[in-house]
Amino acid sequence: MTAAELPAVGTAVRDTGSDRVGVVMAHEGPYVQLRPLLGGLEWDAAPDALVPLDSGERLRAHVAELNARSRRPIR
Repeated sequence: MTAAELPAVGTAVRDTGSDRVGVVMAHEGPYVQLRPLLGGLEWDAAPDALVPLDSGERLRAHVAELNARSRRPIR
């Protein structure tokens, strides 16, 4: 994905630079701000490192995040 093809806010994407999945929150300068599907800290990603997720990939990523959170100790 190039800077000319920036994903819309709310689009679920895979950041191939960090191998993380997130939702586009904003476009700032040459970067796209992403946030994990279930919320959390945003990170910057290069537009050419983003790949849009289809509905199946988004569901798998969402379930993986839920499973990871369920294994964390309760504070």
